[in-house]
Parts: sequence; C-alpha cells; structure tokens
Amino acid sequence: MQSALPSSTGLAQNSSRPLAKSVTGRVVIAVAATVFVALCAHVSVPLPFTPVPLTLQNFAVLLVGLALGPAAGFAAMTLYLAEGTLGMPVFNPHGAGGILQLFGPTGGYLLSYPFAAAAAGWAVRSLRARSPYLRAALGATLATAIILTFGTAWIAQFPHPASFSIWTIAVAPFLPGEIVKIAAAAGLYTSFSRWNRA
Repeated sequence: MQSALPSSTGLAQNSSRPLAKSVTGRVVIAVAATVFVALCAHVSVPLPFTPVPLTLQNFAVLLVGLALGPAAGFAAMTLYLAEGTLGMPVFNPHGAGGILQLFGPTGGYLLSYPFAAAAAGWAVRSLRARSPYLRAALGATLATAIILTFGTAWIAQFPHPASFSIWTIAVAPFLPGEIVKIAAAAGLYTSFSRWNRA
C-alpha cells in the first residue's frame, strides 16, 4: 500500500528545484529585473540639446536580457513598461511619467526594451563565437542597435531645432556611453556565468 505522504526523496527534489524553474520563482525574478531597471533609470542626467537624458537604463536592459534569456527578458521588460504605464515611478525622472512617457520623445527607446532584451538573450545563447565574453558583447551590441533604431525612428516624429540633426539628438551623444555599457554588461554577465558554473 502506497503512502499518501510525499517521500523524503520527493521533498528533497522539490526543495532543491532552482528558483527560475518554478512559476513563483520566474515572477520574482521578473519583478526583481524591473526593480533593477527602474533603479538604473533614476541614474539620469538631462542634456540641454536633446529630450533624451544620459541614463543607466539601457545598461540594465542589456544585462537583464543577457541574464534571463529571450523569453524571460522580453516578459520582464514588458512588465516594466506595464508598471510605468500604471504610474509607478520606474521611468527616468525627467519625463512626464506614466503612460505619457511612452508617448513622449523617449517613448521609442522605452518600447524597444522588450525586443532588445530578447535579442541580447537570444544572441548570447545562439551565436557560435568561442569566447563567452564575445557572445555577450555581440548580444549587447545587437540589443543596443535595436534601442537606438527604435528611439531614433520615434524621436524623428517630434519637432526639433533645425540646427540639430536627428543623429545629433538621438544617437551621437550616447555612443561613447553605450560602448561602455556594452562592455560592462558583457563582462558582468560573463563573470556571473563563470561563477555560477563553479
């Protein structure tokens, strides 16, 4: 006659199940990812010639995508946008806040985040480069290209001074910082992956 109680072996298997494998664990990780992106969004410096501030937000999106993978990264960044739309203080503080921020000049950058995170997660797991760091850097570069493309296409629809090109407003001021963010995100992801395998 079989016991109705779960065996000690079954309990051990369930308790040792990784956090990311359970539904609750995935929700916790997604929420933690949105908190991380929100904190980085508040490290923000406005620029006088563009409505787009310098911020650590993109760095956080890259790292979330690399770490969580395409599906979970996409879901986490979609949740982030939903939180911002509902008025939670997760977007950079120099915008209108809430849903208005999605329709403002920086809306294209924000709307790109789920796709950028998915691209970073896909690339780091699919590309065949020998070096894990190179895979991560390529994934982060692809994600950054998506962010800048969405952002540029969106901001081009808004009036801007004739003396400034869209390139000057939406891309050029951010390229040096984006290179640093790509290198940092790839380095942190690679270091964490090595530590996790040890």
